[in-house]
Amino acid sequence: MPVSAEQIRDALQARLQPLALEVIDDSHLHAGHAGAREGRHFTVRLTAPAFAGASRVARHRLVYDAVRELMPAGIHALAIDARSPDET
Repeated sequence: MPVSAEQIRDALQARLQPLALEVIDDSHLHAGHAGAREGRHFTVRLTAPAFAGASRVARHRLVYDAVRELMPAGIHALAIDARSPDET
């Protein structure tokens, strides 16, 4: 069974405890793309205190660490918009 937006949402919620979280399955926008056969495409938008003072790269690492176990289940692409509470 391929990974779902709900599974990603649950992993991010448990690990980063975001104040705001949106996970969108964009897979339908990539139909026919070579990578579409390798997994699904998602957009993640979240606001979390864990991002305060962190660089963009560090924020992305935190997100990828939170979903690490789901990656082999079929995440091909993950677009990330990670903000701290003072950036919203």
